[in-house]
Amino acid sequence: MARILAIDLGTKRTGLAVTDPLKILANPLETIETGQLINFLKSYCAKEEVEAIVLGLPTRLNGQDNEMTPRVMKLKEELEKAFPQLKIALEDERFTSKMAMQSMITMGSKKKDRKEKAGNLDKVSAAIILQSYLEKQ
Repeated sequence: MARILAIDLGTKRTGLAVTDPLKILANPLETIETGQLINFLKSYCAKEEVEAIVLGLPTRLNGQDNEMTPRVMKLKEELEKAFPQLKIALEDERFTSKMAMQSMITMGSKKKDRKEKAGNLDKVSAAIILQSYLEKQ
């Protein structure tokens, strides 16, 4: 069964999450350097069956674009060209970083560990974006 993959795009690091084969749960997958994203996705999609990619859409609290919005829209176009067989969707990502941090605190992650493992925050944020998308389907 095909999975759905989510992307939390950052300027340096990008968090990735993926569903289980039944598309019920979103799980953090990986944090990679943003420049390696397309190559990573090509490799991942060659190994795993993926039916859709969900991009976190960053906006301001009032819904207006922020500085990352054009980068996400550019990535969406690149993904549509690189993976024409996949559905590419956008999902509101407001508050996901704060939710991810709170989730890590709730799970018992120490402050020192959270600072050292900033990449964990990115992939947990991607999982929250993906779970939000799944709940709307």
